[in-house]
Amino acid sequence: MAEVKPGREEAISLLKEYNKSEGLIKHALAVEGVMRYCALKRGHDEEEWGVIGLIHDLDYEQFPEQHCRKSAEILAAHNWPAEYIRAVVSHGWDICTDVEPQSELEKVLYAVDELVGLVAATALVRPSKSVLDMKVKSVKKKWKDKAFAAGVNRAVIEKGAEMLGIELNELIDDVIMGMREVAEEIGLKGNC
Repeated sequence: MAEVKPGREEAISLLKEYNKSEGLIKHALAVEGVMRYCALKRGHDEEEWGVIGLIHDLDYEQFPEQHCRKSAEILAAHNWPAEYIRAVVSHGWDICTDVEPQSELEKVLYAVDELVGLVAATALVRPSKSVLDMKVKSVKKKWKDKAFAAGVNRAVIEKGAEMLGIELNELIDDVIMGMREVAEEIGLKGNC
């Protein structure tokens, strides 16, 4: 069977086949929004980056102990392109896989995945409950509080920014801007 580049509809369908948790689906939609934003900013294929963002945690709900590895099997069984599969697997580098991010897409996915969680958590404790009025300094303030969103691996975010050759503030701004694009879909429009 020939390799075909999957679109958003296929990615959403596959995501919802393997994930029932509203939180995981919102996370996937948030990462998609950020990946699309970053693709446009960096002059890359918005659709490809967005689709990979959508399915990056495909296996997490059903196979947390095999995270990334099971996604590779599922995507290969659905005849997804090798570069999409590699990108998905590489976001777990040094955590659950040994596939190091190489392409710009892979590095961005690696850098933003954890940060999306921190930005979402920060938005939820704001009076507005929104990313629409959020500033980088709000996230940086919460960043320093290690007890806040303690499950967010800040070292991975820092390593991702370093891999991309950008300052942490720029990465945080990119994530906020990407999440603003999908604020309503991910429940972070708040009362703005």
